[in-house]
Amino acid sequence: MFEAARSGNAELLLAAIDARLPVNLTNDKGNTLLMLAAYAGHTGLTKELLKRGADPNRINDLGQSIVAGAVFKAHDEIVRALLEKGADPRAGTPNAIQAAHMFGRKELMEVLGTKEGDIGLEVPTPPSTH
Repeated sequence: MFEAARSGNAELLLAAIDARLPVNLTNDKGNTLLMLAAYAGHTGLTKELLKRGADPNRINDLGQSIVAGAVFKAHDEIVRALLEKGADPRAGTPNAIQAAHMFGRKELMEVLGTKEGDIGLEVPTPPSTH
């Protein structure tokens, strides 16, 4: 199912979820189906997973958030969809606001609700996988 999320096979994945596959299923790295679909840029699948109750605030084993990954990959429509479903732009390491700032995504700074104190904060180092 993780490959279906990565490759955007919405028909297969959504049928499995509708047949009671846990919508917040995670792989061995803590990545959810939503995280994989969003990172790969599958907007329609991302929105359908959110409609089915996928948690937009799950953090993977590296401390990465779904919305920060979407910012990094420049998937603006996915960023907006995640925020509409309650994604926290300050969750994760680095968080979505820090990612937007690091990668010069000025157009997303306002969308993410950036406040004066958000910029200039030191970006924490993600936890090591070793």
